[in-house]
Amino acid sequence: MSDRWDTRAWSVLFVLCGAIFLEGIDVAMLNVALPAIREDLGLSTGMLSGVVSAYVLGYGGFMLLGGRAADLLGRRRMFLLWLGVFLVFSGLGGFATEGWQLLTARFVTGIAAAFMAPAGLSLVTSNFPEGPQRNKALLVYAGTAAGGFSLGLVAGGLLTAIGWRWVFFAPVILSAVILLAAIPLIKDDAARERGRFDIAGSITATGAMLLLAYGVVRLEHPAEGLGWTIASFASGLVLLAAFVTIERRSAAPLVRLGILRSGPLVRANLGALLFVGSFAGFQFLVTLYLQELRGWSALQTGLAMLVIGIDTILAPTLTPKLVARFGNVRVIFAGLITSIAAYALFLPAGLDWAYTLMLPSMVLLGLAFSITYGPLTIAATDGIAEEERGLAGGLLYTSIQFGMALGISTVSAVNVAAGAGFDGFRTALIVPVAAAVAGAAITATGLTRRTPPVPVPAQI
Repeated sequence: MSDRWDTRAWSVLFVLCGAIFLEGIDVAMLNVALPAIREDLGLSTGMLSGVVSAYVLGYGGFMLLGGRAADLLGRRRMFLLWLGVFLVFSGLGGFATEGWQLLTARFVTGIAAAFMAPAGLSLVTSNFPEGPQRNKALLVYAGTAAGGFSLGLVAGGLLTAIGWRWVFFAPVILSAVILLAAIPLIKDDAARERGRFDIAGSITATGAMLLLAYGVVRLEHPAEGLGWTIASFASGLVLLAAFVTIERRSAAPLVRLGILRSGPLVRANLGALLFVGSFAGFQFLVTLYLQELRGWSALQTGLAMLVIGIDTILAPTLTPKLVARFGNVRVIFAGLITSIAAYALFLPAGLDWAYTLMLPSMVLLGLAFSITYGPLTIAATDGIAEEERGLAGGLLYTSIQFGMALGISTVSAVNVAAGAGFDGFRTALIVPVAAAVAGAAITATGLTRRTPPVPVPAQI
């Protein structure tokens, strides 16, 4: 089979990339708009934090269920249905006049993303044959996802200047275009229902993920009661243990536990959790540093981080050649080492730092994303059976979402514990460095594993 893609292959990938770009840009734009939302709606700090946390709870809580639903009920069906739900509730968020309305809209939007994202990823793996074509597609897909986060900061600043409600209305327009294009382009895949749906497993898994995600979110606010945080984690772990017991006995488990015996899959998920967690924590700290300590505007902050978006260009051009020559594991390891250097270079930051001193960290982070995010996606899905690709995608996105929440919560807790202001910021900067080092150490355990060379994909 030729490695050259036809117009339809490009069109399908464009639609699927549009959906994952939508998910990334949606989160980034909201983060920039939070101060304007607070001022307009008069939200308390707790309610404002809840608006962000609600999305995390919906996304993290339902991701495993979403991934398995794509395998059992049909990937196209789940993708289109939940893209429509994402569209509706993003629009409802733009019409919100009370905090609880915004919180509800974000929670349901998070649930929609939890079903849509793994379905989209499994559609990429099923539409492109394993090997150079799929690797190329996944690197383009992952680069687009990462680009959504970086470009969303700039877009959020521009839209917030017009009015914060456009941060919600803009994704409605984009998702409507994607939905209209997806309906004729993405071929229907037969539903894969085999036996009973694992209701008990679904309930315990979702409950466990919700409680664990809530516990992670509460780490951001250590003064609000350690007891509830511990209770959330403890209850989540109890439900997780119950879930494992149910899955071992189930004839049609939500998650086949044997999939976790795959060393590459486990390393990829842990690597993704730590890599994304370190980046999310660093981005959160730099946003506070530039806006609250330096007095920069939201737009200036977004423009300062725009260079990280070079991964959108490098991921589909540079990374395939590196993966073909050195293999996934070595490229991922190099990316994590690059991210460690990026965070370490920011440790001496001062209140009078010029942007030229920050720029090396931003450039290195863009390079790190380029050569890490895509190969992690390939490693987490490579060699997985056709009927479990949605599950593999669900596991990966669960790791990514928990990593993001854990990274932000940990740096917030350290920042508060170390004292408000610049001293707290400097202390919290150690967290991204430590997370990236841990990710590199875990990835290094796979360096000795020999992998066959991958042919370089043809230009497409």
